[in-house]
Amino acid sequence: MSKKIAFIGAGSLGFTRGLVRDILTFEAFKDATIALMDIDKERLAFSKKAVEKIIKAGKYPAKVIATTDRAAALKGADGVLITILQGGPQVFRTDIEIPKKYNVDINVGDTRGPSGIFRTLRTLPVMLDICKDIRKHCPDAIVLNYTNPMAMLCRGMQSEFPELNITGLCHSVQGTAEMLARWIGAPMEEITYLCAGINHQAFYLDYKWKGKDAYPLIRKAILKKPEIYNAEHVRNEMYLALDYYVTESSGHNSEYNAWFRKRTDLIEKYCTAGTNWNPGHYAYILNEYLKRENNWKKDVEAELKKPLTKDYLKRGHEYAASIFNAVFGDNKMFEFNGNIRNKNIISNLPAGCCVEIPVLASKRGLDAISVGELPAQLAVLNNISARCEELAVEGALKGDARMIYHAILFDPLTSAVLSLEEIRHMVNEMFKANKEYLPHFKTLSVSR
Repeated sequence: MSKKIAFIGAGSLGFTRGLVRDILTFEAFKDATIALMDIDKERLAFSKKAVEKIIKAGKYPAKVIATTDRAAALKGADGVLITILQGGPQVFRTDIEIPKKYNVDINVGDTRGPSGIFRTLRTLPVMLDICKDIRKHCPDAIVLNYTNPMAMLCRGMQSEFPELNITGLCHSVQGTAEMLARWIGAPMEEITYLCAGINHQAFYLDYKWKGKDAYPLIRKAILKKPEIYNAEHVRNEMYLALDYYVTESSGHNSEYNAWFRKRTDLIEKYCTAGTNWNPGHYAYILNEYLKRENNWKKDVEAELKKPLTKDYLKRGHEYAASIFNAVFGDNKMFEFNGNIRNKNIISNLPAGCCVEIPVLASKRGLDAISVGELPAQLAVLNNISARCEELAVEGALKGDARMIYHAILFDPLTSAVLSLEEIRHMVNEMFKANKEYLPHFKTLSVSR
């Protein structure tokens, strides 16, 4: 029987195009029904055209439907992909600009800290509504989330809907593994690794080339080749101090600790040089959003006019299609790093927090692979963020402003820059900016 794959937030054109392309490369899915759903009719129409173009170029017997009705998209789906953005750049900018008023300098702001937490507060209620529809219309589906903040959203969905098959995916694990292989001149097919931690701050606990420890080669490349050291200032400094390499880019990771963004001189030294993925400048991603806000239609129309090459139609390195194939395709097992609640998977991180760990996809479903203990120095760093995320998710679910305040109090960058009183004022200002998204909160301010 042909399979049905539902895309919720299909107006996220980059994700939708790439993931559809990957799905259709598998024999089991060549005749799949691709159900695209978005609340933005204009973006949805563009996504439908893009998918039809891929189907035609690949000569696949697949079909595509587009709808603004989430239930219709989900009904009978075997797999679900979630790529939504709740609120546009004009609300997202408050996550970045309000902390800046208080000297908390943010580069991306989509994962944790004050900006990531308020993004969670806006987004989690929508994600829970999506889960309700999944439970009703396709309860056995494999649900893969790409929406950030990854850890907090997955933690919220998995705790409220433990019966659903949900995990979250981030391409930083395989992307960084490929980057390190290039640095040491190794073919990726000869590399193996074990990676674990929390989203955007997982670490390669081992990284091997032909079965031998490749960390000495990585260290040598960083110390001996300025072009490699300069490509990832923050991550390379973290590696040289912590002895293990972190997954997410320098711009992101500069926000998740107290070492790189608390003073102007440190930002200039570590964060504003070029990186492989994104620069560490203040508000980098926000500025990219704002640049596209008025031109996105023109850009998409131009993109859709370009012919698709044979190389484009080749499978990319995102995990989603291979996971679907392992569970309800040809059942070829597939190991990947996913975001899942910590049920003694990493023994020295909080029970129940969201961890990013190896997962085995097979016809059994999704099985987490036990990691054991993280090295002590990594556990300290991960514990701070994981416990802040736990507070934030519980506060989001309960509508408790004070729990949100407490979560932000201990954020490493925020606490390195601000006093308790300054954090309270900042949090209250952020609550005020987000009030229309938070009707379930009992109060939208924190008093002394």
